[in-house]
Amino acid sequence: MKTISEPKTAFIIVFLSILSAFLTGGAITWFGVSYAESHQKIITFISFIVGQTFMIVPLIVFLKFKKLPLFHSVRFKVLKYSKIRPIILFSTGLIILSDEVDRIIQLFVPTPEYVLDLNYLLKPDSFLGAILLFIAVVILAPLGEEIVFRGFLQQILEKHWKDITQAILFTSLIFSLIHMNPYWFFQIYFLGIILGFLAWKTKSIIAPLILHSLNNCMALLLSSLELQQNNFYIWNGHVAPWILIFACFSVFFGFRQINQTNLK
Repeated sequence: MKTISEPKTAFIIVFLSILSAFLTGGAITWFGVSYAESHQKIITFISFIVGQTFMIVPLIVFLKFKKLPLFHSVRFKVLKYSKIRPIILFSTGLIILSDEVDRIIQLFVPTPEYVLDLNYLLKPDSFLGAILLFIAVVILAPLGEEIVFRGFLQQILEKHWKDITQAILFTSLIFSLIHMNPYWFFQIYFLGIILGFLAWKTKSIIAPLILHSLNNCMALLLSSLELQQNNFYIWNGHVAPWILIFACFSVFFGFRQINQTNLK
């Protein structure tokens, strides 16, 4: 079976993938700012969809040109539902704990203005906008990024460097840098490490894709709903203790099952 021999080739493809996403998405954003200001949010959400879609185009073209197996080259392997359950359990708990960590960080490091502006931009003001944003953030963004980073780049680095830890850490660094958000750099980097571990452990991008999609969905819901008052989830501005206890058990038992079960 043909494989890609050098990481240098993989780096070039990843660079072209990122460039493709920025150029296509940026072009549509520019059009919205210049000619459709009254529909700027809709245009912005469409730009996300187009950018994330075009992100995988250079990679697909390259794999087809080299006649490399598409699914194998990006670690796309279907997992049985019995293998997915611990991943969902682990992911749910981790996302909740991450939310509480973010709330604690905000007590010491206030959210920058540009992050607040970004949060406002990502709040849909129509049903169509909500649908487009969901498609972009919860479906296409995780799919494109997992294919390019965990499926393609990390897999090649694992095989070439013969060091799983180094491959995961380096891929996570690139993953965090391309988000261009200093305030969330370490949170994204840590998420990238967990995503990389899941991809390596399961030999499939389905596992990190589940975590990535759930994480983005949770962030989207919290941003849209603006939960501040006490309720089942929020308690005095923090995640409720009973939810945190559930999250700790979810992470513990989910991670243990992932490690103990042969997911291949």
